[in-house]
Amino acid sequence: MADPFGFLKYERKDNPYRPVAERILDFEELQIPLSEEERQKQAARCMACGIPFCHSGAFYGGGRAVSGCPNDNLIPEWNDLVYKGDYKRAFERLTRTNPLPEMTGRVCPAPCEKGCTEGLNGSGVTIHDNERFIIDTAFENGWVEESGRPSQRTGFKIAIVGSGPAGLSAAWRLNKLGHSVTVYERSDRFGGLLMYGIPNMKLDKEIVQRRVDVMAKLGVNFVANTEIGRDITADELLAQYDRVILATGASVPRDLDVPGRNLTGIRFAVDFLTETTKSVLASGNKKLGRTLEGKHVLVIGGGDTGNDCIGTAVRLGAASVKQLEITPEPPEKRLPTNPWPEYPMIKRIGYGQEEANFVQDSVLTAYATSTTEFIGDGNQVVAVKTVKVGPGFKAIEGTEETIKADLVLLAMGFTGAETSLFDQFGVQSVYDDYSTNNNQVFIAGDARRGPSLVIWGIREGRKTAEQIDTSLRIALAQ
Repeated sequence: MADPFGFLKYERKDNPYRPVAERILDFEELQIPLSEEERQKQAARCMACGIPFCHSGAFYGGGRAVSGCPNDNLIPEWNDLVYKGDYKRAFERLTRTNPLPEMTGRVCPAPCEKGCTEGLNGSGVTIHDNERFIIDTAFENGWVEESGRPSQRTGFKIAIVGSGPAGLSAAWRLNKLGHSVTVYERSDRFGGLLMYGIPNMKLDKEIVQRRVDVMAKLGVNFVANTEIGRDITADELLAQYDRVILATGASVPRDLDVPGRNLTGIRFAVDFLTETTKSVLASGNKKLGRTLEGKHVLVIGGGDTGNDCIGTAVRLGAASVKQLEITPEPPEKRLPTNPWPEYPMIKRIGYGQEEANFVQDSVLTAYATSTTEFIGDGNQVVAVKTVKVGPGFKAIEGTEETIKADLVLLAMGFTGAETSLFDQFGVQSVYDDYSTNNNQVFIAGDARRGPSLVIWGIREGRKTAEQIDTSLRIALAQ
């Protein structure tokens, strides 16, 4: 490394968030990027460690949790190049493994930073923010379009169903390898989770559209408002294309089967967030009216989506916001059973929670709390009955409570993919190399492995593209 003592000279400095009082008035991006000089100092903190855990994805917790980058990004190399000011080479190194770093540089929880060796006794390197700097610099200089041009066309045609992280990643890689790619999306805009599942303040939709636009310019064909089985059949796709990738995500939300579930005012979080983003896109100035003024909002679920719902409800002027989490309150510090370099399972205050705490005095989150019934006035939900739970999520008698709620948002994650699409293509088996029992059909991302991080979708899209490329070239040679 250019400065092996940078981690001793410079303290960690993240891209700061805009002040709470300012940011809750609009849906503009949360972060304020550091200056170029400060970013180089942060890159200098990468300490040339002998065993860089950051770029090696080590699994634990039954194989679902990961420490370090699951995409095997060679992070120390591009940190060094940023420190030296060699931004183009940093971009080239970064995008060898990650074709969509503008997404991960904004929304990834950065398990790489938690596995950083400097984080054992320090605070870790700002890998996440460095990544955003590299790709934003690349777009400003036209390097992204330049890097994606195919050297020649192969004549092979691939259809991709779904335009989320896995679909876009696969499309980028396949197009660069010279194949003709068409992406089918049933929504009106492209990006999947990136467009409608993540609020604008976390990932500005202009960033998503910027990527789609450059891909279209490079030859990728995008078809919106098209659902397989309704607008075009699986057989038609199989007849028109050499290979088909199903990258539809894990789009089935987890429901809550308790009395009163059918009352008006109980909504899945993803539908609420999608509707809000569509309104933001239609607004022109990324500001919306106080459409929840006077409404008491209850968010059920404690993950990132729940936090996004809280931040959105605050921006829409909710009279109050409360959150229920069925798991116990996390510890303030790592437990001995959760050592470095594992991702630290500790209590965190998300941006939305910080905003709710700013605008209201009441306690926001109730931990170890389960919902037992929705109460209505006519067809409209007005309250929720809850109970505290102990080990095994068993109810604790005498802890029942009723919480006022005019809008309930179910943010409990997703159960998996819509398997009806698999049936249309005759898919019964999905293999580790992303192929299926139908040799024309491949599956990538959350549709294959279940709900996961954006970086997993990006990795699977890239790997699937390379697997398809290999299979096509073998077929051509025979």
